[in-house]
Amino acid sequence: MFSRRTPAFLLGIALTGATLPALAGGDHHRHDGFKHRWHYKQENFQRIATFSNYLNNGDREDETVAEIIAATANGRTLVYTDSELEEIGFINIGNPSNPLPDGKVDVGGEPTSVDVLGNRYAVVGVNTSESLVSPSGKLVVVDIASRTIAGEVDLGGQPDSLKISPDKRYIAVAIENERDEDILVDGIEGGLPQAPAGYLAIVDVNGPSPASWTRRDVDLTGLASYGGDDPEPEFVDINDRNEAVVTMQENNHIAIVDLVSGTVIRDFDAGTIDLDNIDTEEEDIISLDGSLDDVPREPDAVAWIQNGRRGGTFIGTANEGDLFGGSRGFSVFNKHGHVLFDTAENYDHLAVQMGHYPENRSENKGSEPESIAFDRYGRDGYLFVGSERGSFVAVYEMHGARPEFKQILAGPLGPEGLLTIPSRNLLVVSGEVDDPEFGVRSTVMIYRLQRGKPDYPQIMSDDDPSGKPIPWSALSGMVAVPHKRDELLAVWDSFYAESRILRIDASESPAVITESMPIVGGTGNYDPEGIAIAPDGSLWIASEGNASGSRPNRILKLDQSGNVLEEIQLPAEITACREASTATGTLGSGFEGVAIKRNRSGGYKVLVAQQRGWDYTTPECEDLDDDANGLNANGQPNNTRI
Repeated sequence: MFSRRTPAFLLGIALTGATLPALAGGDHHRHDGFKHRWHYKQENFQRIATFSNYLNNGDREDETVAEIIAATANGRTLVYTDSELEEIGFINIGNPSNPLPDGKVDVGGEPTSVDVLGNRYAVVGVNTSESLVSPSGKLVVVDIASRTIAGEVDLGGQPDSLKISPDKRYIAVAIENERDEDILVDGIEGGLPQAPAGYLAIVDVNGPSPASWTRRDVDLTGLASYGGDDPEPEFVDINDRNEAVVTMQENNHIAIVDLVSGTVIRDFDAGTIDLDNIDTEEEDIISLDGSLDDVPREPDAVAWIQNGRRGGTFIGTANEGDLFGGSRGFSVFNKHGHVLFDTAENYDHLAVQMGHYPENRSENKGSEPESIAFDRYGRDGYLFVGSERGSFVAVYEMHGARPEFKQILAGPLGPEGLLTIPSRNLLVVSGEVDDPEFGVRSTVMIYRLQRGKPDYPQIMSDDDPSGKPIPWSALSGMVAVPHKRDELLAVWDSFYAESRILRIDASESPAVITESMPIVGGTGNYDPEGIAIAPDGSLWIASEGNASGSRPNRILKLDQSGNVLEEIQLPAEITACREASTATGTLGSGFEGVAIKRNRSGGYKVLVAQQRGWDYTTPECEDLDDDANGLNANGQPNNTRI
């Protein structure tokens, strides 16, 4: 049975990884001591608005995305890339709580990144490549006021990330010239080298007119130990010393380039790390019992971390991975390549605790941290790390090179771009996932640093007795435990292969899942959707069927240890009507909620809600139909039943 434990993460602030003397290239040690603990202060980030990108389109059915996002210097206009429509979009955030569509501009190719020069120009990296072996691209300069193209600079190759220097003198563009992932190189699918090589393009901003801007290229070959002849720059950031830090993701390498001279002043291998207690198999259940050794970090996004003094002292990387690796977290390096901090498996564990872990990516890169950004809000420095597959952003306070977990933000689906606007206390996150057919749209979410405790999450899990977070997600039913103040039971649905009951302590904020119990015995193949507790202490669960009938509707009676004592199905005559009416698609779906009604005699009845109405096509089943008034606009009966 369940026991009740005080959540460790509510007891103090986070410990952090120790400074390590080893070079990143030879480092694959563990960095222990990092746990996710709440650290409430007077101010926290709260979501204040969500903008749906289709509002900027004439046809709301078009697939449209928001990937990389930037803002004007006054922080009142957002600019985002939409690769699906080959446009950039504008959002008016004069009132950030009420963002408004503000038009789009066709940039003549696939926009890969954007930044804003003052309040005047949006500069856009545009991929115009005919093929992977013949890459091309341009820097498109858009006049924000007139929404017209003010100029173009040929980039000579396929751009990925770009960044404008703080002094507005330089634009650094990572020219990736990305690989073909489907060809074999030395027996490795998508391996390197694959010509032509990538490089860093520097555009010198020689005055207000883009016609006077010129380009210089920085050779990055010969640096990486893997694929050194084919560097593939992925992401770039610039500090106030005009030093650009560039990640070469597939090469697992990082370079620092002096923009004034156009030379590489330092470079280092991003190294590897060992991961323990992670889910490495896609089996429809979160099992934190796997491990991986010597995993290349393969960093994607990179950010300079200002240490409160002039110059970007540290480097933060989101280790998404690609060709060989993906270490499922983020790292902090110094400028010499020493690893000062690494989350190891703790970023995945954070996703598990918050119910955001993408189990269907377990054999790949887990939570897949792809984006990272740093900025100072007042005196405090914050690091933001976005999970592409987990759709969340983790927020950390930075104390030198030491991150301290602060809070988690529910993000848009597939967060791609992170934008800090400290002058207005804002954080903006753009999401690249868009599926109009199912009404799941790409959005831009706006958060504000303001007084008050975080309003998210409302529930999370504690650690189990072994010290690993209790897995959970897809909660589908919940009930209060009689005579137990602030105690709840919940179930998750068939998103997971194993059915479980979760015990929740609701006395804390957020509420805490304290233990998890499997449902054992019975015929299995359940889809728990509702749970109730009878006066005799037995548990009753409504298990929803599916349309094909391979999973029937069932009501389960369990003891308090999760053992199935009884399974009750629909009466035989109803099952026969369903089998005779398979064309209607109502063969097995339906059971949803369950409740207990006490009898005066001391016994009780079990009530179950049928989610969908019954639509039968044979005359002998007419009295069971719920479509007496015809079908509704969705092709479903207007009535249903208990």
